[in-house]
Amino acid sequence: MTHLPLAGQPALRRVERKSVRLQGDSPVTVEPLLSGSNLPLLARALRPDLDLATWAADNRSLVETSLSRHGGVLFRGFDVQGVVPFRRVIEAMSGEPLEYTLRSTPRNAVGQNIYTSTEYPADQEIPLHNENSYTRLWPLKLFFYCEKKAAEGGMTPIAYSDRVYDRISPAVRERFERKRVSYVRNFGEGADLPWQEVFQTSDKDAVEEFCRQAGLQYEWKGEGRLRTRQICQAVARHPRTGRMLWFNQAHLFHVSSLGPAFEQALREVFEEEDLPRNAYYGDGTPIESEALEEVRAAYRAEQIAFPWEEGDVLLLDNMGVAHGRTPYRGERKIRVGMTDPVHARDLGLESQGEAR
Repeated sequence: MTHLPLAGQPALRRVERKSVRLQGDSPVTVEPLLSGSNLPLLARALRPDLDLATWAADNRSLVETSLSRHGGVLFRGFDVQGVVPFRRVIEAMSGEPLEYTLRSTPRNAVGQNIYTSTEYPADQEIPLHNENSYTRLWPLKLFFYCEKKAAEGGMTPIAYSDRVYDRISPAVRERFERKRVSYVRNFGEGADLPWQEVFQTSDKDAVEEFCRQAGLQYEWKGEGRLRTRQICQAVARHPRTGRMLWFNQAHLFHVSSLGPAFEQALREVFEEEDLPRNAYYGDGTPIESEALEEVRAAYRAEQIAFPWEEGDVLLLDNMGVAHGRTPYRGERKIRVGMTDPVHARDLGLESQGEAR
């Protein structure tokens, strides 16, 4: 197991690392996966033929309590062999998985509302983020299933969103919270994903209706091109724990996330307003590079990572815990499902965005 970073890690509550059987005859033990950290909790099957969906259905309250306390639970050693059993696990723990809408990265469906993890070049890192925090509608629960682990790398780093929030300076937090984040995307003709893939339709009327319902400003820019803009939250209060969370993707959507060389290449091809995607403050002003670097440094300081084992299922509180991906070599198959939709208006966040 790898714990990142090895230096500069903030003090964590002491966790006594020992296996505990849930009951005297239980076929499952629980313990922290990583020494000195509550995240994630490891639930390990003592029998390789133990069906996770069946066990989870019988222990759903325990799963919920563990997720609430730890933010993430890793189920290891259970009998989960393929996408269909994985979907049964999701249904047993949390109900029907959600459709993945308003996509920001390429991914394919491999089952009924079960998707591949982000299809991004294997040699590139995916920064930590909370799924769909660039929108006003996101899943509260996120499920990962390791069908095939990479030959090297390919870990899914995770970090507590409240600790990322705490690491960011009060001045930067206040500025983001007050101004919020504006996401601008240009679809088509080599810019971002095709809008047909993002909205899962080729019907422009359907796209426009989706945008109106979701609170996105939209503008057709000639044949095959679409520009959208949406103001969303920068921080949020967790609906269960009450903790303040860093909850946006400004650091990931901003053109600087691609690195200096790629950013320069894009700026030589596109005007500012035509960049495939970019992030601004909600009032349209630029986000300072120093602020973005501070956010990225906070994620780096808080992230932890561990190698996947085939058959692993990782359940995350998507608001309380951010996730990413390390570079890898070899074939990698990580499947994803989402449940429990939360809308910004449920947390009193949407009206602020509409006012700007």
